[in-house]
Amino acid sequence: MTGRWAPSPTGHFHLGNLRTALLAWLFTRSASENLIWRFEDLDQAVRPEFYRSQIRDFQRIGLDWDGEPVRQSTRVGIYRDAIGQLTSQGLTYRCWCSRREIREAISAPHAHLPEGAYPGTCRDLTRQQISRHEASGREPALRLSTQGEVVKIQDRQLGNFEGAVDDFVLCRGDGAPSYNLAVVVDDADLGITEVVRGDDLLPSTPRQVHLFGLLGLNPPSYAHVPLVVAPSGERLAKRHGAVTIEDRLALGESELDVLNILLSSLHIEKVASFRELSERVKNFDSTSLPLTPWTFTDRVP
Repeated sequence: MTGRWAPSPTGHFHLGNLRTALLAWLFTRSASENLIWRFEDLDQAVRPEFYRSQIRDFQRIGLDWDGEPVRQSTRVGIYRDAIGQLTSQGLTYRCWCSRREIREAISAPHAHLPEGAYPGTCRDLTRQQISRHEASGREPALRLSTQGEVVKIQDRQLGNFEGAVDDFVLCRGDGAPSYNLAVVVDDADLGITEVVRGDDLLPSTPRQVHLFGLLGLNPPSYAHVPLVVAPSGERLAKRHGAVTIEDRLALGESELDVLNILLSSLHIEKVASFRELSERVKNFDSTSLPLTPWTFTDRVP
């Protein structure tokens, strides 16, 4: 069994990120599994200092992982191989839709697809339409051709979930593989058997499970966990107060205090040392975790 922690190095961690990281660690280490660190760094907003700060902050609350961190940016070749496999099966098509055109298209109701799903505008273009798009000079994205299949999953925390699969992007117009493609290929290639991540990613899971099947791969099990929100109900962000480790240290708290804030938010007893966390991880019980978001109020729970 192998788990993974897969952040994008596009910013410094805040308490919401660290809480999800702690959960990924707890799920994995309580089962004596390996934990792989994977940087999802295909986004143009990545910066070198964020690689370093994310690793540092993960370690500062007593967490560890196995092996060297993996970077998606070094693995583009295997993503292209997967795209080639899907294309050879006749399962892809080029899409020239602009963001505005997509927004307008998805504003119309499509009974067989979830809200916001791409309706397949470019799927059945005529040869003349394709020639006109090619002459425009706009680089097309590559989409997966689907039939609105409904995929069911059993989430370890949230139970049964199902969703229809739309024609999602496999490769952007700039040549970058999409998130949904890359995570599927990586999870299979790295032997990931359990994925613990924020429940904001639950709607993407049917797409990913469907793609696993098309590529002849076995999907991992999933545990989607609640996010951290501000008192306003918004997803926690750095504008919501002292939300990073550096912020908390500036208030006079210790790194252990930060860990205990996170543990308390999960209804887990505080620890007197990082060593105690490692010793008690075997007692972790995921069934006792809260299933609703934690509202961070800039105070110790």
